[in-house]
Amino acid sequence: MTDKMQKGKDAEDMAAVFLKSLGYEIVQRNYRYKTSEIDLIVRKDNWLVFVEVKMRSSDAYGYPEEFVDYKKAKNIVYGAEQYTYENGYDGNVRYDVVAISMRNGVPDLRHFEDAFY
Repeated sequence: MTDKMQKGKDAEDMAAVFLKSLGYEIVQRNYRYKTSEIDLIVRKDNWLVFVEVKMRSSDAYGYPEEFVDYKKAKNIVYGAEQYTYENGYDGNVRYDVVAISMRNGVPDLRHFEDAFY
């Protein structure tokens, strides 16, 4: 596993623990469909939430959440539509971002509900 892949996995692990602490249930990790990859699929109350995790070691070039652009959001929605179809899900859906900024080696996690669409 490359260093970049390991950092991505570590970020997803941190986000999963963080979301669990907020009462979310982890449904699936790293769902893939064609060109789409969804980092985390979680559930809370009557919502199925598709989560993009972004981590940056520095905010020098922008905050992590700013790196979820239109193309990335569209790709996540594409995968989410396939996931809901495959699983016969017809309830509430939301798209969230968990942004992780490293500050002096300490992760700062922020959760953006309903981040796009």
